[in-house]
Amino acid sequence: MNTTTARLILASGSPRRAQLMADNGYLFEIIKPALDEPDESGPEVPPAQHAEALSYYKARCVANTYQGPDAIILGADTVVAHDGHIYGKPADADDARAILSTLAGTTHEVITGVTVLRPAADIRFITHEVTHVTMRPMPSDVLERYIASRAWEGKAGAYGIQDHGDAYVERINGSFTNVVGLPMSTVARLLQGAGYVCEPVNHAH
Repeated sequence: MNTTTARLILASGSPRRAQLMADNGYLFEIIKPALDEPDESGPEVPPAQHAEALSYYKARCVANTYQGPDAIILGADTVVAHDGHIYGKPADADDARAILSTLAGTTHEVITGVTVLRPAADIRFITHEVTHVTMRPMPSDVLERYIASRAWEGKAGAYGIQDHGDAYVERINGSFTNVVGLPMSTVARLLQGAGYVCEPVNHAH
């Protein structure tokens, strides 16, 4: 049961994030931020800071353009990091091939930056969550089949664990939903802090 009349807005065009929110019982609207996000940043920007900054920019972009009543805006950005390098969404098949060739057989970090804004109450929460993912080696024929499937499109690190990507993942240490795109326990905590509480329908982490 919601404890506020504020409208909850998901500042994302990701169907995976929307599905996670719906699965956890949230009532929300979707406003995709008009933001051209860089997929990579320089080595001087730590991956967690990069993810937090993009999550904030997405939420702030929607807050700046949304003309309506009291709203709580949720923004998120997920990146994959390995050896200090940030991997966002691949630009094309060649990029996806290069990313997966690098990540296969490694343990890397999946980092989601999360921002919750409630401008009317001057509330701003920004944080991130890290999940360590160990990926199995990918023989060239397996890699090429995956590239041909185009399942890598629009996914940080060129794989989505919720749709066949789990076949290539050996182990996860941390939040599963974080790898999908939203660490739901963290989201619930931040939304509650902003005055929005929903009775979850399950206990996804």
